[in-house]
Amino acid sequence: MAQESVAKEISSTGGDEHTHSGNMLGPILCWAVVFADIGTSVYYVPGILYNTADIGSLAGFFVFLTMSVFVLLTLKYAEVTQRYPQGGGVVTVSATAITPWAGALGGMFILVDYFLTAAISSLSGMQYLSIVFAKIAPYLLPITIGILILLGLLNWVGISESAKVSLVGAFIAFVSDIAILITVFTHMSFAQFFALFPAMFRGHTLGLGTLLIGFAGSFLAFSGLESISQLSPVMKTPHKKVAGTALLLVVLTVGITSPVLTMLSTILQPNQAKDAVLSTQLISLLAGHWIGGWGTFLQIEVAISASALLIFASNTAIIGAYHVFMALSSMEFLPGFVLKRNKLRGTPHYSIMLATGIPIAILIAVLGNINLLGDMYAFGLLGAFSLTCVSLDIVRYREWRTANKKVSARRQPLTDKDEQAQQNTEDTPSHQNGKTLGLVPLVPETTIASLQNGHLASPTHAHYQAEKPEQKRGLWFKIDFFLGILTSLLVILAWSTNLVTKPLATGFGGSVTIIGLVIAYINYASQKRRGHVPVPVVMTHVDQRLPDSTLAILTAENGHNNAVIQAAIHSAQMSGQEQARSLVFLYVGQPLERLMMPRMMEIVDPYLDDPKAKEYFGKAESMAIKAKIPHRHFIYLQDKPNIVTYAWQVIHPHDTVVAAKEESQFKNINPDRIRYEITTEGKVAHLLKSWQP
Repeated sequence: MAQESVAKEISSTGGDEHTHSGNMLGPILCWAVVFADIGTSVYYVPGILYNTADIGSLAGFFVFLTMSVFVLLTLKYAEVTQRYPQGGGVVTVSATAITPWAGALGGMFILVDYFLTAAISSLSGMQYLSIVFAKIAPYLLPITIGILILLGLLNWVGISESAKVSLVGAFIAFVSDIAILITVFTHMSFAQFFALFPAMFRGHTLGLGTLLIGFAGSFLAFSGLESISQLSPVMKTPHKKVAGTALLLVVLTVGITSPVLTMLSTILQPNQAKDAVLSTQLISLLAGHWIGGWGTFLQIEVAISASALLIFASNTAIIGAYHVFMALSSMEFLPGFVLKRNKLRGTPHYSIMLATGIPIAILIAVLGNINLLGDMYAFGLLGAFSLTCVSLDIVRYREWRTANKKVSARRQPLTDKDEQAQQNTEDTPSHQNGKTLGLVPLVPETTIASLQNGHLASPTHAHYQAEKPEQKRGLWFKIDFFLGILTSLLVILAWSTNLVTKPLATGFGGSVTIIGLVIAYINYASQKRRGHVPVPVVMTHVDQRLPDSTLAILTAENGHNNAVIQAAIHSAQMSGQEQARSLVFLYVGQPLERLMMPRMMEIVDPYLDDPKAKEYFGKAESMAIKAKIPHRHFIYLQDKPNIVTYAWQVIHPHDTVVAAKEESQFKNINPDRIRYEITTEGKVAHLLKSWQP
């Protein structure tokens, strides 16, 4: 059977990849979820920025300034969403691009961000509500703690957050913001408005220190952008178009509202901005700045809607936090108890408890001081932004370097030795049962998507790998690459500034991160002592040729996986070469049918939900490390007709090791010869192929 036929069969039997497509999120709903998070930042950022040293009335200017970097940042997050549709954002991209431990570090960064988002949003929500119900003002901290406990209980019960509710909230927030701007401009002329710009700078000198502090601090106004990469599993395809359109809408709506509202609320209300209480209510106060029937109504409406939206944002942060906890536990960085679900509701109660309890502890520690919370915010948010940007730059650079090598190789005249090597590694026909087998070096995106993570998952950056090398050397790629480098440098500059100027944020965020990594290391070391080395990053598609490698086939129903692992390691060691062969472990898992859509912020990866696969990969990694096998690859595919044949044809292994009793299942593999081996764990078969024309 030709490989193209195998690919078509896999594609046709891959299941309905869009089973839930009617419930997936389009660009409008994705915008709503992200704007409902970013859009709430304007309710507390102006007061926090105004009371930051040397900022004052320059708060609006710095939000305008940082907006330009925010636009560049959205381009990178749109690409992360496209490349990693299983979700995970900074955790996934950094683990894939750098090392699994970088993924753990990214997870700690984003957890710090979520903890503070939950704390600051819920507290700010209660402060806005106190405009309408003044009697609750003395009890804001206990009420806020009560709200967080209630949100935790709702998540324990399993009441999920709906994107349609986000759409209502985002629409109300945006319309309210526009109504405030209309109110302002009906009470002042454009000449008066433009006169506010020099008023911003009056009494200030823009030295380097002030510029850096203001630039770094203003990123708080754009907290929530990371939500877009967490929406990948529930996003309609194509991800590039949906994420791009959603983020364009985010840029437009945030750009119209946040900088202008920050400027107006601080310059027109300097006395309120200085006040410890009123500075937390500036946007609502701006709505009623001109006393009158409409102004009073708008002030109350903004106070109530802001309160509801901020609590909603707090709930989103709790959901995001407990899903990150679960992802890190599934990747075996955190203890397994984090994944446990209660028997009554089926929800991960330990994860929810951590995601709710830590923000409560933070609120108690700072005694409900929102300015202190703002100072603590910078570490996790900018740390996650920085690591995401750098990781994406590394991925792009590797692709550019690979493309250059491929193009250069095509232009070089071939020696006899080169021709022989090329015949062994490029497309060459192989004869199988009298038929010609056409070998395709790169797997089409549609085929990869059908043969991997089940109905909702898609390949990680497979569509990028399917591009021609010349596309990675073109003008647009170079512009995009260097703009990305510039974005990374600017974000790292902001983070570095905050590390120095906000010691509270550095101390808190650094402590949480270090504690988390220490727990991860202890968990890792404990499992290693038991002969299990966690393999948190596993490929879920096949698109890389590894000629002269050893391929070990592990299956869900096979009782001789240990024998296959043992024999494959021995085969790689006995290759007769100076260095052991590359060793590929391919686990074929049973298809997991999803009965419902993934929840928002959930990371969808069938490997992480397959304990048997993690168990055998952990054993294989431990044994391969002890055997000093330098090049190890782990691939997880869900079972479909001819899936193993397809992987074999793409990888080009010299030795394919299978359990002897399963040999007949791989009838479409056509080896040159078969050798049997008896191990202490059982009998295995070696399917040997030299891959010569």
